[in-house]
Amino acid sequence: MSAIKSIINRSRSHRVVQYSSAPDLSLFGGGCGAETTSCWANLPQELLREVLIRIEESESSWPPRKNVVACAGVCRSWRDITKELVKVPELSGKLTFPISVKQPGPRDFLLQCFIKRCRSAQTYRLYLGLNNALTEDGKFLLAARKCRRPTCTDYIISLDTDDMSKGSNAYVGKLRSNFLGTKFTVFDGQPPHAGAKMTKSRSSRLVNLKQVSPRVPTGNYPVASISYELNVLGSRGPRRMHCIMDAIPASAIEPGGIAPTQTEFSHHNVDFLPSLPFFRSKSSRVESFQSGSLSSQRERALVLKNKAPRWHEQLQCWCLNFHGRVTVASVKNFQLVVSPENGPAGPEHENIILQFGKVGKDLFTMDYRYPISAFQAFALCLSSFDTKIACE
Repeated sequence: MSAIKSIINRSRSHRVVQYSSAPDLSLFGGGCGAETTSCWANLPQELLREVLIRIEESESSWPPRKNVVACAGVCRSWRDITKELVKVPELSGKLTFPISVKQPGPRDFLLQCFIKRCRSAQTYRLYLGLNNALTEDGKFLLAARKCRRPTCTDYIISLDTDDMSKGSNAYVGKLRSNFLGTKFTVFDGQPPHAGAKMTKSRSSRLVNLKQVSPRVPTGNYPVASISYELNVLGSRGPRRMHCIMDAIPASAIEPGGIAPTQTEFSHHNVDFLPSLPFFRSKSSRVESFQSGSLSSQRERALVLKNKAPRWHEQLQCWCLNFHGRVTVASVKNFQLVVSPENGPAGPEHENIILQFGKVGKDLFTMDYRYPISAFQAFALCLSSFDTKIACE
């Protein structure tokens, strides 16, 4: 196995994926002469597949999993086989390529992540936890920057920790709040499913001015709305959240249900992640759902609400069981479960879809699962950071 890794590194001397704070976006560029003429492209397909299968199975966690990403960048034949072997997070529970942050999390467990806040720069960084311990070591996934406007607040979400702007090639989406910080809308930078409608805004018009590829328009596609209940009486207690996941049908949580799964990045800059569906599923149920519109399912969009805490008499505070993942009491802490609005309660309604809580001055845990993605979970958690005078 070590010999195979050395081959990969030598063949990709200037393209190897580094374990750093931002993904190596050059890996996902278009085909070039170096790829098509690589000497490693001539390996027998049976041998190559066996090699890549062993690498994918052995490198199951980060940072060693960067070797799987490196395989996809050796040449086109390696890439085609790698994208067939790597399963979506829903099935594998692994985040491998950048597109995985836009795909639903695992069905059977919560994927453990954490968020670092930088107060001075008003930025937030999402990392994948590498172990069960509450440490600051992790694999960078997403970054967000807070932008205050006269009538609202925007959180720009990006794949690049050094470039968090709407016009960036790494732009993923944004979270926008109203003036009071009681209502939020999550926007995706690309269509979350077939038939998605774009919300026109000044920012989307500016982005479209730079658009090169006409296949999929880049803009603001609303995928979720979040509201916090007003505290008109000024009573002390936890916040009450109500989240409508416009891009996810309520049927997604039912046995055999399906959530939309994006398979590729389609950005306005053709040099950035162009049409490489690394996670195109072989499952017919996923493909059939992606090909259709959500117009019918949208009437019953998935609704999430915060799990009601209980009052602890001895501690004199509101408590939730975070199973050791949260250690500091904060009004920002929450757990989201499926709302009764989605129909008769079943076992799936008891599952925690997203939990968020404080573990340090500027360190927070974020654990999520199917049917939401890391991007959606991150945006929901960012709404908790925003000041809410009317809700507290």
